[in-house]
Amino acid sequence: MLSPNILQRLKAVTDEEQRIRSGCGGIEKDIYTESPDFVIDSAKLLEKGKLIEIRPHTRFVRFPKHKHNYIEMIYMCAGQTTHIVNDKTIVLSEGEILLLSQNSVQEILPAGENDIAVNFIILPEFFSTNISFLGEESVVGDFLVNCLTRANNFSEYLHYKVTGLVPVQNLVENMLWTRFNPQPFGRHILESTMSLLFLQLMNYTNTIRSGRGDYEKKLLLKALRYIEDNYSDASLTELAEQLNQSVYIMSRLIKQYTGSTYNSLLRTKRLNQAVYLLTHTGMDIAAISVSVGYENRSFFYRIFKEKYGMTPQEYRNANK
Repeated sequence: MLSPNILQRLKAVTDEEQRIRSGCGGIEKDIYTESPDFVIDSAKLLEKGKLIEIRPHTRFVRFPKHKHNYIEMIYMCAGQTTHIVNDKTIVLSEGEILLLSQNSVQEILPAGENDIAVNFIILPEFFSTNISFLGEESVVGDFLVNCLTRANNFSEYLHYKVTGLVPVQNLVENMLWTRFNPQPFGRHILESTMSLLFLQLMNYTNTIRSGRGDYEKKLLLKALRYIEDNYSDASLTELAEQLNQSVYIMSRLIKQYTGSTYNSLLRTKRLNQAVYLLTHTGMDIAAISVSVGYENRSFFYRIFKEKYGMTPQEYRNANK
């Protein structure tokens, strides 16, 4: 069970819940999306530059059928909630975790005041640049690689009955504490702790249905690992040679399965590493630019500002 202090803070009635309880209607769709198909939009819920956000689950109302354009992890802090995922009913009890892919269709029945859950909003980008912990032959690895491929026919979930497992509970509590207590490097603490949580979950998959990835998906995972390990001087030509594929085949495969080009994935990894160096070291910004693979400092400044809305120096000052 989570600490009483965190549970009390999560139990507090939000403005949205107060409006619902006062009889002013159901879910306010505009909070979550502008899509007529009710695809919840991460851009509505995450600050620019963040890869993970945590939101308390909205109680007292039925949440209608919807999808997400991100990977969602739901942790049941107290009580229980009932989810209908791909027309299958799942009762999520205290201490359990539900992982949903982007194409899963979810409906949630009304929760009571003491049914406290938190939603972890995780961009696929988090896994595409933090995948060194994924095993090719694991349920979690298969699930996340399938999420990264954005396959139109992939709609899956993983239900972890991990109630009472102290390592899992401690990692979740650490992330919740970080959310409620802003601190230096909070974003990086959250991302690192999430990686540790997925490592722990790999130990508790014996009751979960598994679907092994096919050959192309394994090639994709190797490509993502190559970018992770060689971002400063990575080359699509070298990658293709290592995997005994043509440059065209690798370029097409990456674009087909991730929706992004090789250069886009590489740029994302380089900028994430630049953020780490800006906030964890005193390296000169020019040296950071070179260390992540950009000899042209002007180009580095321009793409950094496009992604984060501020210059590298401004970012460093804001995250001291």
